[in-house]
Amino acid sequence: MKAIELTPEHPVEEITDLAVQAEETGFDAVFAACHYFNRDPFVTLSRIADATDDVRLGPAAANPYDSHPLTLASRVATLQEVSDGRAVMGVGPGDRSTLSALGVERDKPLRRVLETFKTAQDLWAGESVDLDGTFQANDATLEYEVPGTIPVYVGAQGPHMIRMAAKHADGVLYNGSHPRDFAWAAEQVEKGLDERPDGRGEFDFAAYASVSIAEDGEAAREAARPPVAFIAGGAAPPVLDRHDLDRERAEAVGAAIEAGEFSEAFGLVTEEMIEAFCIAGTPEEVEEKIAAVREYTDSFVVGSPLGPDLETAIDLAGEVLS
Repeated sequence: MKAIELTPEHPVEEITDLAVQAEETGFDAVFAACHYFNRDPFVTLSRIADATDDVRLGPAAANPYDSHPLTLASRVATLQEVSDGRAVMGVGPGDRSTLSALGVERDKPLRRVLETFKTAQDLWAGESVDLDGTFQANDATLEYEVPGTIPVYVGAQGPHMIRMAAKHADGVLYNGSHPRDFAWAAEQVEKGLDERPDGRGEFDFAAYASVSIAEDGEAAREAARPPVAFIAGGAAPPVLDRHDLDRERAEAVGAAIEAGEFSEAFGLVTEEMIEAFCIAGTPEEVEEKIAAVREYTDSFVVGSPLGPDLETAIDLAGEVLS
């Protein structure tokens, strides 16, 4: 899979045009980022479905906290219908600081994500669902038929979520951008695959990497500040330690995001954070860094910010990945 993430921080019509460009450039999947402060990803994906022919489409990664998991399952199923069978479910635990701004506690994330997509798969298969777990489902069904099969990719960064994805899901969207992280993540994937049932099918280890590409390398690195802030602010201490990053600085970034002080958070991002959490630079620099990551993965998702100019970045990223 050669995929791209589009963030609906821009008008839906503009994102749709970018998705069409991505399909024409050779990408075979388009993911819409899911944040409450952006436009609705499912409305955006529906418009993209109407405007494209072949690319697979999905949220990445929707979280089962700000929407009930059964509602999320139905939204993905509806996308499957309107896209003529091109939906992909990207589901993950969500960003702790962002959910905190909604007053939502991210309780038992591993179990919640697993129960969410297992329940969704049962609903898509036409089954009635009862569950008394991290959420409630009482004789729940979908009153429409869901065509085809919807792959499930788990958005993950921690070891337990990666292993769970490798055991139970169709793929993992590993949120990382540095070969050091992927070498570690590959070990977690192997541990999960050792417990994967034989009949579950192939597993796709996908890099979900923040990428910022431009002919002007400095402009590309500057554009990387916003997504790097969200990554650094939510990074676990072992991840920060892996890259020798200042924990207090990262905590300050996360606190600023939680308070809604985004400009302050972006300004706190260091060059070392950008190097650790984003593949940023000129096409030549980005190509070299992506090649190092792809030594470990099956697929690659070009994640936000893409670059200072989105149209140019899509073309450049497509060339780099071809």
